[in-house]
Amino acid sequence: MGKDYFAICITRTCGSGGTEIGKMLSEQLSIDLYDRKLLRLASDDSGINEKLFAKADQDTKKTLLYKVSKAVYNGEKIPPESGNFLSDRNLFEYQAKVLRGLLEKESFVVLGRAADFVLKDKENAISIFLTASPKACFKREQEIMQTDELGVNRHIKSINKYRSEYYKYHTGNKWKNPENYDLCLRTDVLGYQGCVDVICNYIETRLGIKVK
Repeated sequence: MGKDYFAICITRTCGSGGTEIGKMLSEQLSIDLYDRKLLRLASDDSGINEKLFAKADQDTKKTLLYKVSKAVYNGEKIPPESGNFLSDRNLFEYQAKVLRGLLEKESFVVLGRAADFVLKDKENAISIFLTASPKACFKREQEIMQTDELGVNRHIKSINKYRSEYYKYHTGNKWKNPENYDLCLRTDVLGYQGCVDVICNYIETRLGIKVK
């Protein structure tokens, strides 16, 4: 593994601007950003049609799965002959395999996907939790959605609930626990560029490499 390769694993609350900060990091550091792009890579790796992966990814958001069960990631993929081969669990396992493989050959930013947990044993994986005040999150989502207050609040609550349950299901840990992350940043306090600068400075200090 190249000593200069690193992963920035971003976990974010809805409306905190985490996606935008991820894009800014990707552009500033000239490295790839992975989110749904992982579905294509997982499809290539497994031989499963990407549309089936995407369907499994979407179906999990429509069920009560994460409320009543848990399947903590352990690196074991389900064999093709199994009836669960196209399950959300296997989707996660293949995405995890792709992430771990990518870190052997490139630096990247990844949004969500419990990547901090998947790469927790890698000293060159930096885990970031981004959040903001409820007021700031509401303002940002309202600008994007252009809908009424009730609709915006329901959207924020729904997204955060899904992300929390997804994280719990695949890691066994609490999504907002600061002990899970290297850095926890308030985007409304630091600003987006301020968060990017802090993250870059942290990488340079921790890994002893120049990233900007």
